[in-house]
Amino acid sequence: MDMLGHALAIVLDPYRMVALVGGVLIGLVIGVIPGLGGVIGLAILIPFTYGMDPYAALALLVGMHAVTTTSDLIPAILFGVPGTVGASATVMDGHALAKLGRAGQALGAGYSAALFGGLFGAVLLALCIPIIRPLVLFLASPELLSFAVFGLSMVGTLSGKAPLKGLAGAAIGLMIAMIGFTPQTGTMRWTFGSFYLWDHLPLVPFTLGLFAVPEMIELFVSRGSVVRDGAKPDFRLRAQYEGLREVRRNMGLVLRSSWVGTFLGAVPGIGSASIDWIVYGQAQRFSKNAESFGKGDIRGVIAPEAANSAKEGGALLPTIAFGVPGGAGMAVLLSAFLLHGLVPGPEMLGKHLDLTYSIVWSLTLANVIGTLICLSASGLFARLSTVRAGKLVPLVIAFIVISAYQGSASWGDLYSLAIFGLVGWCMKENGWPRPPMMLGFVLGALFERYFFISTQAYGWEWVLRPVVLAVFLASAYVIYGPLKTHLGATIRDLRKSHVRHFQVSAQALFTLAVIAVIAAALWTSTAWPHAARIVPQIAGSAALFFALATLVVELFAPRAAEPDTAAGMSAPRRAAAWIVANRPLRFFLWFGGFLVLAALVGLLPALFVLVLAQSRFEFRQSWAYSVGVTVITVAFIWICFGYVFNVPWPQSYLGDQFPALRFATGLV
Repeated sequence: MDMLGHALAIVLDPYRMVALVGGVLIGLVIGVIPGLGGVIGLAILIPFTYGMDPYAALALLVGMHAVTTTSDLIPAILFGVPGTVGASATVMDGHALAKLGRAGQALGAGYSAALFGGLFGAVLLALCIPIIRPLVLFLASPELLSFAVFGLSMVGTLSGKAPLKGLAGAAIGLMIAMIGFTPQTGTMRWTFGSFYLWDHLPLVPFTLGLFAVPEMIELFVSRGSVVRDGAKPDFRLRAQYEGLREVRRNMGLVLRSSWVGTFLGAVPGIGSASIDWIVYGQAQRFSKNAESFGKGDIRGVIAPEAANSAKEGGALLPTIAFGVPGGAGMAVLLSAFLLHGLVPGPEMLGKHLDLTYSIVWSLTLANVIGTLICLSASGLFARLSTVRAGKLVPLVIAFIVISAYQGSASWGDLYSLAIFGLVGWCMKENGWPRPPMMLGFVLGALFERYFFISTQAYGWEWVLRPVVLAVFLASAYVIYGPLKTHLGATIRDLRKSHVRHFQVSAQALFTLAVIAVIAAALWTSTAWPHAARIVPQIAGSAALFFALATLVVELFAPRAAEPDTAAGMSAPRRAAAWIVANRPLRFFLWFGGFLVLAALVGLLPALFVLVLAQSRFEFRQSWAYSVGVTVITVAFIWICFGYVFNVPWPQSYLGDQFPALRFATGLV
């Protein structure tokens, strides 16, 4: 306790508090910009800590990294665009609440849950520092594999009323995760000769395509605002306090989510991209009125945000205890330790215990400061949900594009964004839940890695380990309930309908296309070595089975007749209805034209043309507004990403052919 008080006095030194607050402000900005995240922020700030003492340096870095998970819910709630991959689950209910005019309440609840989660993680970090080593050493590859299986068991819960589609989507996500170089055999799986796919598909363009692009298409088509027609948004401070009261009413959920987030954060390799979905799934599974999740349930914001903040304290545990980073951010922070002559392990728990507890205090104070700053501005942020699509869509698309490009800084990121944007929109239109595919994707690499290590090290005896058995039984229980309920309801509906012939619908055609893709992928995998194809073929066979079951249900299930909206319309009205119905096609034509222009003249000039042309010609904004907002947006991207974050812009045809034009095409 004396050392804890001494560490607090060290952190409260004015010089170190300035460093901490500066780190918090930088982290809040980085969290708002989609695709950046704390890892990039740490990599940028570490060189600036060379001349700082270790206490101030770690206050700056920990303060920055801790609050990126606080501010990332701003774009997630307002636009359906996760600021970091750890906010993907928050999109489900947070954006739905914004559409209902409750963005202020969602922001208030998210900030408050993040504060409690961050404090919980910091307290647990302080208490567990002396005992973490034996616990983490006990978790071998079989236990880590069982945790991955438990995460996948959340699929049934995340699938809503379509668990068959969810199971198929999760298996497809596992297959997508298998793309690239195989460490076991050196086989290139489904790379199609593209060097971009050798190192697997990047997470950021996949996430933005699957979740952000469909939301932008919805705004593009509706021409309205995020808030749905008829909803009355509440921007008063009272709305944020209502969010805080919701957190207080659901304190049991906050504590449970914080505990799970801290524990999973301490497990190396799990990662924030899967923790929020696991926590979201267990919150939905064990909550009353779980059917409201995904439609604007405040609990769907509270649970993942509490876990996202709590996981930072958990990730610091193995990093400090014996130098095993709990995630990518902790790996970068570990380099800062070594830079300042700090060796994780016994020294951090003995000789430098005051420094260790200063990290705990920095984490605690950063969460408090970051939450207070965000709460004070949440009313202003909530007003963005009423901005019309004409002013919002071109700007958000520009940041989605530049954020997706952060995946690996190559053209493949933009192509992946377009492809999975189309996939995500088709899934949304045809009733396929997207979270299971995301969960399968983020857990796929972990599943395969721990599967091979477990079987090679323990044979098949690893299945009989006590923790593994317990987790497998819990996984079976979690997935059995939703699947049984859905299949029972489907069978009852089929018996009542007395269907004697099948009906082909758009959903059935989409499912048929999915089956064709799965079958083609399975066929190409037959030429791979056994070690390279075993997991992809298991996933592919499961995907094919559940997709075929889905097709049978869609072909024979009773279906309400769709009204003929064109009947009785005049020719001009039918033409107008056709234009509205084909706005998604126009969206993808805009994006395709942007990709062609970017390949020709460069990414930044093409972004300039895209924002200007969409604003002026698609949404009919004035020339003055269109030019002004385009110049400001592209200049910000150029300065922020080109100079501050030092992003290498992709090459273009004109830049290669005419070196004098490289500056103009954004190559320098």
